[in-house]
This record gives sequence, C-alpha cells and structure tokens, in this order.
Amino acid sequence: MSVIRSIILGTGSYLPAKCLTNEELAEKVDTSDEWIVQRTGIQQRHIAADGEYTSDLAVHAAKAALESSGVDAQDIDLIILATATPDNTFPASAVTVQNALGIHHGFAFDVQAVCSGFVFALTTADAYLRSGMAKRALVIGAETFSRILDWEDRTTCVLFGDGAGAVVLEAHEGEGTVADRGILTSHLRSDGVHKEKLFVDGGPSSTQTTGHLRMEGREVFKHAVGMITDVIEDAYSATGLASEDLDWFIPHQANKRIIDASAKKLKIDPAKVVTTVQLHGNTSAASIPLALDTAARDGRVKQGDVVLLEAMGGGFTWGSAILRW
Repeated sequence: MSVIRSIILGTGSYLPAKCLTNEELAEKVDTSDEWIVQRTGIQQRHIAADGEYTSDLAVHAAKAALESSGVDAQDIDLIILATATPDNTFPASAVTVQNALGIHHGFAFDVQAVCSGFVFALTTADAYLRSGMAKRALVIGAETFSRILDWEDRTTCVLFGDGAGAVVLEAHEGEGTVADRGILTSHLRSDGVHKEKLFVDGGPSSTQTTGHLRMEGREVFKHAVGMITDVIEDAYSATGLASEDLDWFIPHQANKRIIDASAKKLKIDPAKVVTTVQLHGNTSAASIPLALDTAARDGRVKQGDVVLLEAMGGGFTWGSAILRW
C-alpha cells in the first residue's frame, strides 16, 4: 500500500561562539569539573552573546540544514520551531525565522514541549506532510536556556546551554513498510501531574516575569528511564523492529547517566549511541538535532540506517520516533 513518508533531506546546527567550561563555572559557583563530569558527563556549554536571540540561533541552523539538503528556502512551505525560550511572548519566533530566510508564503509556528520539543515538532511536521497540507518543512529546535537559569543555583546552572539544530523534511511516496525511507512511527506523551518537578517559576499570566528554571533532579532522573522505555516499546510494537535492528540511538542529550541507563535497559549496544552532551550540555529542544547533525556530518548516519530518537522534558512530556535515513 502506497503511503506518504517524511524524509530528512539535510541537517544543520549552530552553537554560539562563547564556550563556558566547567572550570570557569567553578569560579562562579560551588562546584568542580570533576563533580560535573562524574554526575552528568558535561564538560562545557555554549552561551548566547548579548543581543543574540533564540531566532538568531535558529536561523543559523536552518541555513545549514537548507545548504545540506540542497533545498532552496523558497521551496519550504512549513516551519515549526521547538523552543521554550522564544524571543518574545508573541509572535512565535518561527515567523521571525521565516522572515529572516526571506520566506513570505506557507505557515510557521512554535511548539513548546521543552526538552521533548524537537520530537513533538518533528511528529507535527510529519502529520502535515502526510496530510498533504505541506510538501517541505523546516523543523528546528533552538534554545537560549542561559536566559532562564539561576546562575547561583549550582544544581541547574551547570546542566544547560544554548544552541540550535534543524532538519529539512520532504514528503515522498513509500510502500508502507519498514523498508521505506522517512519517519516510520512516532509516539508522544504528557502528564501534567509532574509539573512541579521541572518548571520555570514565572510567566506572563502568573508573575509577569520570565522566571528561572527549577528542577527536582533526582525525581526527573527517577522518572526519565521508565518514561523513555514506554514510548520506545510502543515504537517497536508499531514497526515490528527491536533494539538489535537499530543502527543508531540518538537520545535527548540531558545527562550521560540517563543516556547510559536508558540504552542499558533497552539492550542497545553502546556503540550505537550518539552522545554529544559533553560538548554542549543540555540544550533542551536543540539537543537531538544537534546530535543528529553531528552524526550525519561525520558519516556515522548513512542512507538506509534505522535511527531511534527519544526525549523527555518538563511537563512531563516525552516521545520517540523511528526513521530510516
């Protein structure tokens, strides 16, 4: 049976020029490089410059993805930007990106699912492409989490960084089997009962301020592996695939201990796990496309490979997607 599949044509990413190392952080808060690396695997993170906004990072990543794909910006008719740190309360930062790319047709909007944002945005774009409402989409994850951190809270400020990643999707006809290129399945979840475990204590309606990120780290860690396993097992059931069929596992880059524990529980070969958290910290919605771009550009991810994406974020939200490159 013929079906429409959303194929990734190209990837791109961007990290701000300023790099903040663990040693530099240790001069500001009571921490150490050894403590951070042992608990998180993070060695450094990038910080957006003054006057450098989330949309600026997104535009850099988008241009790289367009160049990689060989697609002209004018051929894009849908832009979805996953971000929890938009330039403004409104309009959506996606329209700022749209304008910066010189696109004045189609439609653009933001998706807010925090660290799960890219998986949510990719799934949403896939639905639009499969429905015929769009033919080519630019899906971006971009964040400036440095703007919502409490830099005196050593439990959170060491974890996060700024960055952006993007992919270009195009609708293609497939046979409706797992041999097709493109997104094969995706599964999304949320449960607001966990809101207080990871949230920002501000907002236009509540405090009229931006607020700061607050997190119960042990609680997040405790729930992460189980929730991730849930949506991955659903993905396996939907496709008939299993861990041994994967070529690459590209998880949300939050914490190396969570990544390692998830791979172990799912019996995924460590050699198949793409890890970049050490280079940029937790960049929330940007982390999966950052890792994906790294693996695509260094030649690890090749056409025909089966790739599993997964993430969990504040809300809690969580999701997975399996695609064939």
